Amino acid sequence: MLLLVGLGNPGNEHKRQRHNVGFMAADAIADRHQFSPFRKRFHGEIAEGHLDGTKALILKPLTYMNLSGKSVGEAAHFYKLPPGQIVVMHDELDLAAGKIRMKTGGGHAGHNGLRSVDAAIGPNYRRLRIGIGHPGKDRVLGYVLQNFSKDEQVWLDPLLDAIAANAGLLARGDDAGFMNRVALLLQPPKADKTPKNEVKD
Repeated sequence: MLLLVGLGNPGNEHKRQRHNVGFMAADAIADRHQFSPFRKRFHGEIAEGHLDGTKALILKPLTYMNLSGKSVGEAAHFYKLPPGQIVVMHDELDLAAGKIRMKTGGGHAGHNGLRSVDAAIGPNYRRLRIGIGHPGKDRVLGYVLQNFSKDEQVWLDPLLDAIAANAGLLARGDDAGFMNRVALLLQPPKADKTPKNEVKD
C-alpha cells in the first residue's frame, strides 16, 4: 500500500496559493486515476484507489499546515505503514519554479508542514518536492501564501498533469523513473531542423 500525502491549508481562500501545491497534486492524482470521493478521516480528507495495481490512499490533512503530522501520524499508525510507503508532496522554495525532486529523509529546511510530519513519524519518509522558486529571505511568508499568478499557470497545470500521469511509478518505488518521466513530459518540443527546401523521406 502507498500513502500519498498532499500538504496544504484547508479553505477556499487558500486553494490556489503556492503553499497548497501539495493539495493540488493530490487532487490531480485522485482525478486522473479515478479514486473514490474524498471523505473525512484522520483529521483530514482521504480517498482510496489503485496505482498500477497497487492499493493507494491519498490524504489531505485539514489541520492547517503547521499540524499536518497529526493527520499523517494517525493514518500511518492505523495502516501500520513504514516510512518507505509514505510520499509527502509539498511546496519547495529551494527549487526553481516548475521543477521537482524526489528525496527520502533529510531535514525540513524550515517547512512547518514537514517539521510536523517529522515529529509524528520521523524523517525517513519519501518527499515529492515541488519547486515554487524563492522570492528572497525577507519575503517568504507573504510569497507562499499568495495565489499562483497567471504567468505561473503556464507551467503549473502541465506539471500537475505530468505528476498525476506518472504516479504509478511512485507506487512501484521507482522515484528516479518518476522524476525522469515527468521531466521528459515537460520538455518543450524539439524544433524541426529539416531545411524548408528539403523533402523528408
